[in-house]
Amino acid sequence: MSASALQPAATTYRDAIREALRDALRADPRVFLMGEDVGRYGGSYAVSKGLLEEFGEERIRDTPLSESAFVGAGIGAAIGGLRPIVEIMTCNFSLLALDQIVNNAATLCHMSGGQCPVPVVIRMATGAGRQLAAQHSHSFEGWYAHIPGIRIVAPATLEDARGMLAAALRCPDPVLIFEHVALYNMEGALSDEWPQADIERAKLRRAGRDVALLTYGASLYKCLAAAASLAPLGIEAEVLDLRSLRPLDDAAIFASVRKTRRAVIVDEGWRSGSLSAEISARIMEQCFYDLDAPVGRVCTAEAPIPYPKHLEDAALPQAETVASAVRAMFGK
Repeated sequence: MSASALQPAATTYRDAIREALRDALRADPRVFLMGEDVGRYGGSYAVSKGLLEEFGEERIRDTPLSESAFVGAGIGAAIGGLRPIVEIMTCNFSLLALDQIVNNAATLCHMSGGQCPVPVVIRMATGAGRQLAAQHSHSFEGWYAHIPGIRIVAPATLEDARGMLAAALRCPDPVLIFEHVALYNMEGALSDEWPQADIERAKLRRAGRDVALLTYGASLYKCLAAAASLAPLGIEAEVLDLRSLRPLDDAAIFASVRKTRRAVIVDEGWRSGSLSAEISARIMEQCFYDLDAPVGRVCTAEAPIPYPKHLEDAALPQAETVASAVRAMFGK
């Protein structure tokens, strides 16, 4: 047998999520998937393709076009003892369920003195880069990370895409999983082992000594590319994948900043009132005297996401804009 035959077969981010869904459905009869087009159509991004045939309509439930209604049904099912996975086509449309998420899912456990946990998992596509225009391309994870009572995760790798779902289903709190739309076609190799994913801790993706690039989701790969382009200039950038946006892993963030003494936060959300602003504030509060330069931020332009490809690219953080922000810190 050749060495290549022993290597894990290539798979995609989309396939990794599908395998996580399949594993969860097989492992626990309380788990079911619901959302628009998740059954017969196979999911808006083909994530649930084939699951209806395997598990039937009781476990894979197509819903009407009413985010408030089916998210509310998922919350009720979770309160009743089931483990629903609710899919929302895009985070833009999650705003139609904002009352259910913010005023019900996030509050009921607290308001009942812990008697009414809501272990619902809500998955949604986020982000831009696929020319889907403003109503399908925004990044609202920072908005949701503002809200106590829910957990926010953003898997950037195939391993996390597969492993975070099981961890989310074990969590007694509502968990929102933001899957970046630009990652669904990303290919890689997955081993047969299923290491436990952490939905509370950041992960160091590249070690460095000169500057910390703090990011999540699809921006991880832009930061890794930026770090590679900076190395020939003698700038070794560290790349920290935040993964968990609520709670933020303050310990990992502060350790990276104290080690490198500089930080650039890369966030596909808008700059004003963003997750990057919160992280920057925490760094200034806890690491001010460790810094050799002000905290930098690279965010999406303050405009609705454009449709034309060249304008969409110009609006989003890119590897070159990240590298440029770092070079400016060093006067290069």
